[in-house]
Amino acid sequence: MIDVTIQNFETEVIAASMQTPVLVDFWAPWCGPCKVIGPILEKLETEYDGRFKLVKIDSDQEQQLAGAFGIRSIPTCILVMNGQPVDGFTGAQTEGKVREFLDKHVPEGDGLELMPSEAEEAQALLESGDTDAALTKLQEALAVNPANDDARFDYVRLLIASGYLEEAGPALQPALVQIPVQIRFEALSRWLNALHFVAHDPRRDWTVPQFDAKIAENKRDFETRFAKSRVLMSRGEWTEAMDELLEIIMRDRKWDDEAPRKAFVAILELLTPPKPKAAAETGGKTAGGIEISGPSAAVLDPQAELVSKYRRKLSMALN
Repeated sequence: MIDVTIQNFETEVIAASMQTPVLVDFWAPWCGPCKVIGPILEKLETEYDGRFKLVKIDSDQEQQLAGAFGIRSIPTCILVMNGQPVDGFTGAQTEGKVREFLDKHVPEGDGLELMPSEAEEAQALLESGDTDAALTKLQEALAVNPANDDARFDYVRLLIASGYLEEAGPALQPALVQIPVQIRFEALSRWLNALHFVAHDPRRDWTVPQFDAKIAENKRDFETRFAKSRVLMSRGEWTEAMDELLEIIMRDRKWDDEAPRKAFVAILELLTPPKPKAAAETGGKTAGGIEISGPSAAVLDPQAELVSKYRRKLSMALN
């Protein structure tokens, strides 16, 4: 068992989880239930003999880390694998429940390690235009390691882009029960929801002028504006969709539980170019999104410049 702070988080959690699952126990000295589950976790770490690593984070002292993981109550335990949270639980569980939780994720040996060759092969197949073969490779990677979030993201995104919406939902679901849900999976969920909406909405075949004529009758017809943005999303007209969402946000940012803002953020996430591997390793944030150093300079490509431009537009609309 290791006490983790912001200073050693990258090494003891993110880097360590690339080799061994890391169970992060968020606790506080005053927390009664924390004192109950703590000894159970330490006992199981010994019994599992290196199959997982236990670390403890004092949520009072390390509020930045607690905030990054969305901790709302303690004790909360989060399992991190391959640099990403994959599952978790809250409250003082019995030893049997904790053991059951661990056995769902913790490998017996090396069988659940990441298989980067599968992801690389899938990317090569995709670039060659063989989408079905790429999907098969990614599906095989997930069968070997269900905690491979990178493979799951690529798989679900490719399913959605290829029109396999019914298959995409179940494939995405395991990522939506993570604590916290990663923004990239939230983005896929909103994209998928938009496509399901359009598939069943009579306005799916409307032209932009038809939408605009309806909106001209009432500038605050947010329901029609939002439907228009979803139709544009379904057609891959991302910037036009964001422009329409901005019109709603500027008039009423709280409308429909901030659905337009959330959809806007989802599009930004979907459009954000993946970081080159070297940049991801040397950048100012950990894989868990924790700021550990100053921002590094980067030359933006056109796609990144577009995302940056629309992030600024959203910021101005909200301020």
